Amino acid sequence: MREVVFIKRNKDKWLSYEEILSKSKYIKSEEITQIYLDLTDDLAYANTYYPESKTTEYINQLAGSAHRKIYKTKKESVNSVKDFYLYRFPKMFYHYRKYLYFSFAIFVIFVAIGAFSASKDGDYVRLILGNGYVDMTLDNIQKGDPMAVYKQAGSFDMFLGITINNIKVALFTFIYGLLLGLGTLMYMLQNAIMLGSFQYFFYQHGLFWESVRTIWIHGTIEIFSIIVAGAAGFTLASGILFPGTYTRKQAFIMKAKIGLKIMISTIPFFIIAGFFEGFVTRHTEMPDALAVTIILLSLTLMIYYYFILPYKLNHIKQNNDE
Repeated sequence: MREVVFIKRNKDKWLSYEEILSKSKYIKSEEITQIYLDLTDDLAYANTYYPESKTTEYINQLAGSAHRKIYKTKKESVNSVKDFYLYRFPKMFYHYRKYLYFSFAIFVIFVAIGAFSASKDGDYVRLILGNGYVDMTLDNIQKGDPMAVYKQAGSFDMFLGITINNIKVALFTFIYGLLLGLGTLMYMLQNAIMLGSFQYFFYQHGLFWESVRTIWIHGTIEIFSIIVAGAAGFTLASGILFPGTYTRKQAFIMKAKIGLKIMISTIPFFIIAGFFEGFVTRHTEMPDALAVTIILLSLTLMIYYYFILPYKLNHIKQNNDE
């Protein structure tokens, strides 16, 4: 549409936002988030069709003002934490979902590379997983209990150790986005190659289904969360590589905060995955139907939270605008 029409349609809204942002000392988190997301939508449109316009500059200033208000230091109550996980984060994440798509695609490619490499080189699995793990698993296979590794440690110790380790991996996957995304890429490569060669190892020994129905009880949420952590790292890197209309410093700070929120969103899921690995996965005798049900429910949870809920929250906004 012509710029004059665009201005006419949105002028009153922008003026009301300007008044709220300039006069209000405190704005509810839902309201300021909504204002910010609305302004960034308008800014994206203006940057596309009127990149050199004063209108674009004006909207950019408003969005910057909203952004500063969002991230002012404030005490977080239980209600605000709940609000973050159930409303603010998924609503925000919808606008950065492309990083999750990219992270997922990269991970799948690396998994395929790991499986393919293991199929072509008999020593590749030992190189990736280590001789100790491979020999122990082969011994467990001969004893008729290929998944015995999940029964060696105490339930609580395994739960605690796995959860802490996974959160640490997610944190480093995010932080290494500072290396222009290459560090995040390497963490994704390491985990995906390991998964691909791991699954091929069991396929090679005729235990593919046994491994899938056992490992993915906890692995569904764990692997999905690692992919989300990869999205956080790539978001951070994008602030350095693609500042857009912001200065590189402004873009870096903004994307670092967004990436950190994406990484933080994975913490409850890593706790759930750790609980499954410590207390549930070890029960390899459970019926296939129960194992498959847990896997499908876990997958449904992750898809709903990172795809469906963000879409629903933003779709409601669009319907209200109309």
